[in-house]
Amino acid sequence: MLIGVPKEIKNNEFRVGLVPSSVRELVANGHQVIVEHHAGAGIGFDDSAYENVGATVVKEAKEVYRVADMIIKVKEPQTQECKMLREGQVLFTYLHLAPDPQQTRLLQESGCIAIAYETVTNRNGGLPLLAPMSEVAGRMSIQAGANSLEITNGGSGILLGGVPGVAPAKVVVLGGGVVGTNAVRMAMGLGANVMVIDKSLERLYQLDLQFGSKISTMYSTTDSIEHHVTKADLVIGAVLVPGGSAPKLVSREMLKQMRPGSVLVDVSIDQGGCFETSRPTTHQEPTYVVDGVVHYCVSNMPGAVPRTSTFALNNATLPFALALANYGYKQAMLQDTHLLNGLNICKGKITHKAVATALHQEYTPAEVMMA
Repeated sequence: MLIGVPKEIKNNEFRVGLVPSSVRELVANGHQVIVEHHAGAGIGFDDSAYENVGATVVKEAKEVYRVADMIIKVKEPQTQECKMLREGQVLFTYLHLAPDPQQTRLLQESGCIAIAYETVTNRNGGLPLLAPMSEVAGRMSIQAGANSLEITNGGSGILLGGVPGVAPAKVVVLGGGVVGTNAVRMAMGLGANVMVIDKSLERLYQLDLQFGSKISTMYSTTDSIEHHVTKADLVIGAVLVPGGSAPKLVSREMLKQMRPGSVLVDVSIDQGGCFETSRPTTHQEPTYVVDGVVHYCVSNMPGAVPRTSTFALNNATLPFALALANYGYKQAMLQDTHLLNGLNICKGKITHKAVATALHQEYTPAEVMMA
């Protein structure tokens, strides 16, 4: 199979779909890899690093899209990239289609086979290709929140961990999954007063066993969210509906009750955000203020630490990329139903139920497209 790796073009996105070691593995398995000029420059790999492991480097993205059987990326294809995709071409990347009807329509029109990292599953019901970036984003959310709390950045001027004689900041984490757990670990390590709110009693029990009395846990209801969010200095939005839109847990009315200079970090923004007042931002302009509350809603947070993020992502995606290349997408998916769960769009049809539901579109089961 001929595999293409274009350079990412989303705002301040420096990650790359394949690192040289992953390319070497694909080449060793008998595949060809074509890489766009400077695709790995953002993480310290020049073109020669790819050529030395057997890849062919080309000058422009259109050359990659024109010849590749499978495109491996990191972020969802931008409009101009969608228009370069062609019928029957496999696209393997993050998609986050639920809040993005335009991208969905363009992918349908292209006739490509779009496999989303974020909906591939494993035998435990987890999301193995989303987890690495969730770990990074969860840890980064506390860094971003602590920075946003500084007075020069619009915050209330609170140090997350406080000092002897002065109380630490109150941090509320909405969601106890991978993002939430990593956010808790970082906030707790900095000495903050941490509360986790989740609707799963089993997950709250696990967090209690893991962190003990160093954190507090609370079952999620509208009342508990309002009570704790309105008193928080920093709120981390870490909820996830796989493939679907994030629920709006914090309303504008709750926001108005928060102290001016408080901070919201919405890690769920890729799926539409879990705060009513959320809208996507970039690393270039990461924050905005609504009713005196600072919002950090960068839609590609791990892109700020691209080297760590790219290696973590490649560790998870490489086995699936090899399967797709070795067997072709149909055979690979027939052999692995977890990979089949990653199929979001196939030859014009929406094949993930949560995506179709969020966009109010017709749903075609992925199994039907594999018949």
